[in-house]
Amino acid sequence: MPHATQLYQDFPATCWPIVYSNDYNITFIGLEKLHPFDSGKWGKVINFLKEDKLITNDTIVTAKEATEEDLLVVHTRGYLNKLKWSFVVATITEIPPLVLLPNFLVQRRVLKPLRTQTGGTIMAGKLAIDRGWAINVGGGFHHCSGDKGGGFCAYADITLAIKFLFERVEGITKATIIDLDAHQGNGHERDFIDDKRVYIMDVYNRHIYPGDTMAKKAIKRKIELDWGTEDKEYLEKVETHVKGALNEVTPDVIVYNAGTDILDGDPLGGLSISPQGIIKRDEIVFSIARSRSIPILMVTSGGYQKRTARIIADSILNLHNLGLIDSASAETREPRI
Repeated sequence: MPHATQLYQDFPATCWPIVYSNDYNITFIGLEKLHPFDSGKWGKVINFLKEDKLITNDTIVTAKEATEEDLLVVHTRGYLNKLKWSFVVATITEIPPLVLLPNFLVQRRVLKPLRTQTGGTIMAGKLAIDRGWAINVGGGFHHCSGDKGGGFCAYADITLAIKFLFERVEGITKATIIDLDAHQGNGHERDFIDDKRVYIMDVYNRHIYPGDTMAKKAIKRKIELDWGTEDKEYLEKVETHVKGALNEVTPDVIVYNAGTDILDGDPLGGLSISPQGIIKRDEIVFSIARSRSIPILMVTSGGYQKRTARIIADSILNLHNLGLIDSASAETREPRI
């Protein structure tokens, strides 16, 4: 029997299936500025959505922190114990000064936000099934697998969300991951390398981190991009291959890893996609998923420029303006147990 968890519950129909907590944001005596990641971007996205009157504090779903028992659904106890060493967390998050801090501070200021985002992804998985779509404004830690973290990813939230659904929701037996972050999603690929229930499509810059050859064996539809790929080529490939992936296998749920590190000028992504290109990309993925009535869970993943928060918010607003996400459609589906 699955363990008891606080992450699966029903929410009022007045709540949008948009998941967030103030605990997502990492701020700690300026150490967060030593990594190119904007560790406050999640709060900025929510503030933009509030300013544009899409949501209020009362209409979003507040994420809960994943407990150790939740994490053990995927992670080994040995890996979780390693996170009790500050130097391990410093290596995973690529913030070397964390080595100098006592682990209780690292747990509270760095790992708790990541555990809360992980809980948010798991919660959003259930919401996507109940409502047809869900967005976790955080998450997308696609470099972490059950026994190894890396690339700022300490918990395998994508794997966890899928495994929770397989274990707990009747009729959910197949999942498709559409990973459109600029980097290869080697974490979930390693986790599902021998699992035929999970179809992985990954579009990434072939020249950058992590270059995980073993993990690539798990990818069913692999689209490797070159430096500086621009909107036209990128959007054509996304549309062609999303349709192709869903023609090959009709999943019970899509997990969409919507990294914004494809943005032109991103210091790590190496691609040249415009803000409008990112908004159009998300529109394409949601349009195809919604037209086929496949529940879709979106996580926001990587993005290393200050302007990415505005772009994520603009993309969510565009999805709403096009009727691809709305509270009315969110209320029409019966909860599944």
